[in-house]
Amino acid sequence: MKLTWLDISIVLLYLSSMVVIGWLLRKKARQNKESYLMGGKSLPWYLLGLSDASDMFDISGTMWMVALCFIYGMKSIWIPWLWPVFNQVFLMMFLSKWLRRSNATTGAEWLTTRFGKDRSVNASHISVVIFAMIGCFGFMAYGFIGLGKFMEIFIPWSSVQPYFPFHVSSAYVPHVYGIVFTLFATFYSVIGGMHSIVIGDLIKYIILTIACISVAVIAVIRLQGHPLHVPEGWHSPFFGRELGLDWSKIIADANKKIAEDGFSPFGFFFMIMLFKGVFASLAGPAPNYDMQKILSTRSPMEASKMTGFVSIVLLPIRYSLIIGLTVLALLNFNQLNLSSPSGTDFEKILPTAIIQFIPAGIMGLLFTGLLGAFMSTFSGTLNAAQAYVVNDIYIKYINPKATNRQIIYRNYAVGIGVVLLSIVLGFFVKNVNEVLQWIVGALYGGYIAANMFKWYWWRFNANGFFWGMALGIASALIYASFAKHYPQIFPGLALYYWPFLFLISIIGCIAGTYLSKPTDMETLKKFYMTVRPWGFWKPVHQLVMKEHPEFEPNRRFGLDMFNVAIGIIAQCCLTILPMYLVLWMKLPLLITIAILAIIIFVLKKTWWAKLEN
Repeated sequence: MKLTWLDISIVLLYLSSMVVIGWLLRKKARQNKESYLMGGKSLPWYLLGLSDASDMFDISGTMWMVALCFIYGMKSIWIPWLWPVFNQVFLMMFLSKWLRRSNATTGAEWLTTRFGKDRSVNASHISVVIFAMIGCFGFMAYGFIGLGKFMEIFIPWSSVQPYFPFHVSSAYVPHVYGIVFTLFATFYSVIGGMHSIVIGDLIKYIILTIACISVAVIAVIRLQGHPLHVPEGWHSPFFGRELGLDWSKIIADANKKIAEDGFSPFGFFFMIMLFKGVFASLAGPAPNYDMQKILSTRSPMEASKMTGFVSIVLLPIRYSLIIGLTVLALLNFNQLNLSSPSGTDFEKILPTAIIQFIPAGIMGLLFTGLLGAFMSTFSGTLNAAQAYVVNDIYIKYINPKATNRQIIYRNYAVGIGVVLLSIVLGFFVKNVNEVLQWIVGALYGGYIAANMFKWYWWRFNANGFFWGMALGIASALIYASFAKHYPQIFPGLALYYWPFLFLISIIGCIAGTYLSKPTDMETLKKFYMTVRPWGFWKPVHQLVMKEHPEFEPNRRFGLDMFNVAIGIIAQCCLTILPMYLVLWMKLPLLITIAILAIIIFVLKKTWWAKLEN
């Protein structure tokens, strides 16, 4: 067994505390639907922001990012823009408060504030519910498998098998580990609801922060007097048309990995990634735990503060761990066993470096923190799934007059059912990357266009939303299927074909919109006055001003875009600052701190001082 008894004691203490928290908060969660699903909309923004950041700190993603940092160095900070990570800046500056002003419980319920309640809305409503549920199942199966494989490295099955009453095939060992720890996450999230999830995330974040900083300190100490053997350009975040990294004389398999990733030419890759990222960010949050945390805030102002806080508490801590493990791996690469049938498996760096170079106690904290990262992501996703099934299916279509007791027990049943189904799906998944690529490449391919138009174009209606989603997802799924079976016809990253899939979705949006009547004007006027978006709303704006001359329209487009631009720069500074600090690159570190300080000063005047409900 890789863990010592000290490490195991820390893990057991954490797991038992999660069970106790869920049990103690069960009565508070049972007060009503809003208390169970959204913490009664009474939780402070900084706790929700910290919880949201914890949900984003997952094991599988961190393993991937450590591998990226090892190979690409400082240039690795750009690759997570694939998600894109800077969508949090768009949310922070304007989209979070727009979303929160609806006072909805879920993203599907929010559609009624935009499109009304007539029959044409039902199809779009159902499409969002289905999209949300498929996404939740996918992410839960993704986390389930990732956790199992992570656990298998630290606790070899040979040391556990004697205590099991039945034999388990090696192929299903990760699934057994996944089931065991999924049950803990299920208990405290299903019994305690949003209150339990947020408190659990706070405890996990404290543990993970101590562990990440400890790893960074260990890396700094071991780096003293020992230069890193990396290719020229590794220490710089800047790039040209090509990536400019040559590992051939150091670790030849690193060049092979770069070729497999398909990120060259890097300049072209970056532009496509930025193009997609801006549109994805303008579409707002997907219907998952991120959206649920925004809707759970106490006010639109606190929704903006919450999403801004996420980057501050997530990026420096996460990248302290990433650069720390990267440095330890580079200094001692020959001691790591990263071999696999296909060559060097760089994604093993995180667990292998932890086992090899992190001392007892710190290893227990780090292991517990990463285990908690899985549990927080899993529980947040589970909470979102419960909200969509109970609020948007059970209450809306089956039992509109359900009592509080019925709603709570339906939440329990749905939570258990969703977990069981995600476990079953996990048994059919070959690997984590398979699920992740399907979610990001196919499922989210049809989401962006429809969800972008809904904010900024008055004529866009529920029919356009449905057909934009349907055509976008269908074309993305067809592409994914053909790309898998005919890779010679579709070479390269799925990202390079995204503009074509996006165009198909736009055609569906526009055709669906103009082939049906506009949304009821009273609904549009109410939405415009409540949410106060900017964009192409002139006909609605004129009617609103005629009836309500005292109304103050949103004229902050220029200011919001300025804040977004400098906010993205600040987010990059938060990402790279711990990397410069651990590597002790003094001049870049000072420049980064100076840029960050200037942007904070400016945003205090252009964003913080101008926040409104």
